[in-house]
Amino acid sequence: MRALVYGGSGSGKSAFAEDLAASLSDRRIYLATMPASGEESKARILRHRAARESKGFVTVEYAGDPVRLRLPGDCGCLLLEDAGNLAANALFERGVPPGEAPSMLFEGILSLAGQTEHLVIVTVDVFSDGICYREETQDYLSCLARLNLRLASWADTLTEVVCGLPIYHKNSR
Repeated sequence: MRALVYGGSGSGKSAFAEDLAASLSDRRIYLATMPASGEESKARILRHRAARESKGFVTVEYAGDPVRLRLPGDCGCLLLEDAGNLAANALFERGVPPGEAPSMLFEGILSLAGQTEHLVIVTVDVFSDGICYREETQDYLSCLARLNLRLASWADTLTEVVCGLPIYHKNSR
């Protein structure tokens, strides 16, 4: 199964995705894509890793090109957290041109999907504030929007999480 979980910051999307992944397999990997950028983020990463471990996840921290990542052969479910970080990493850390990034990232996600029985992808809603941003941020928003559109079309299920409540938009389980 390929599931896309969508929601704003603090919406409960990560908890929903973790529960979904746990229901799909007892052999699960949590792919954390946010690079540590300071002491506060390092402490947050350690807290999150400990919390996921208690839920039976093996955490893999990887901020690079997903097409290059090789998962252990016994991965029953991969939880990718999150597509927004993948886009930011590609654009701002690796300098991938904005027009190329969505296709490159989608190909990387296809590569990951081919290595696991189930894939749960978390993505973020950053499109609702109506603010006009600088060109770099607009490039990021455009990249993530194009990636989200491809993922939503490709996924078996699409669930939006609002205030901790799931709203099923496509093929609910």
